[in-house]
Amino acid sequence: MKATAKAHPIQGLIKYHGMRDETLRLPYHDSISVCTAPSHTKTTVEFDTSLTEDTYVLDGETVEGRGAERIRAVVDHVRELADTDTPVRFESENSFPTNIGFGSSSSGFAALALALAEAAELDYTHPEVSTIARRGSSSAARAVTGAFSHLYTGLNDDDCRSERITAPEEFESDLRIIAGMVPAYKETEEAHKEAADSHMFEGRMAHIHSQIADMRDALRNGEFDRVFELAEHDSLSLAATTMTGPAGWVYWQPRTIEIFNAVRELREDSGVPVYFSVDTGASVYVNTTAEYVDEVEAAVSDCGVETRRWRLGGPAQVLDESEALF
Repeated sequence: MKATAKAHPIQGLIKYHGMRDETLRLPYHDSISVCTAPSHTKTTVEFDTSLTEDTYVLDGETVEGRGAERIRAVVDHVRELADTDTPVRFESENSFPTNIGFGSSSSGFAALALALAEAAELDYTHPEVSTIARRGSSSAARAVTGAFSHLYTGLNDDDCRSERITAPEEFESDLRIIAGMVPAYKETEEAHKEAADSHMFEGRMAHIHSQIADMRDALRNGEFDRVFELAEHDSLSLAATTMTGPAGWVYWQPRTIEIFNAVRELREDSGVPVYFSVDTGASVYVNTTAEYVDEVEAAVSDCGVETRRWRLGGPAQVLDESEALF
């Protein structure tokens, strides 16, 4: 009862903010994202009768505190589904920096959920596995189904699950994402807890459904500018909500703004198809096409930040036993 899985992190396009149920991690509204590759999390799990308790190791460090609680919520749910009380050994590695706004929790819990389902011999589809991953992170549900995915809100696992959105193949293959890394530790979970206390939250809820509909339509038609203009505007809407909550979360740093300005200059002065997007963090996703990726990466790098070049990533996948971490 051992399995290894890999999942790619997500870039939120129409981002969720706040949870109506913190235990099941049921969001207030739908959300849409795209997975980024080759960035990934690889996870191996084993149901091991020789253990007296679970062990959780991430990037070589034992996970404790709130992190361990979130992992245990996913593990316990799979144990319940599989009707077992066997302890679990968990080891996971990320191929990209964590806690700077690039969705490490999404790929982490997606890989965990798929590895657990495989090890427990649950014959689940990716949308069904997404309901397991959601218990660790709502964004992880979309990392399970991969590529462009839509997480539907709801009050149970029948409704609140992720499904992939079909976009034209040439549109998916042409997408390039420059990651502008602005290291600044962030607390996404705390911001979610106070989402509804912002006076901007009702305004966000009033327009989010039309944003979701517009994004789905733009993706299915492969309209690059429309898709990523929506994503850019949603990033600003999200920031307005987080900044006006009780804690006044301000995630952006000076170089975050510098990247925004560089992107707009390229678009407005040079006609380059390029748009910025941010989740709850200071780092920036810069979306463009294969034709312009070199020019865009140079402009982001000139802002004094480390960059990485990503493309669209597929769904979470089970790996061969030869790739196990232990």
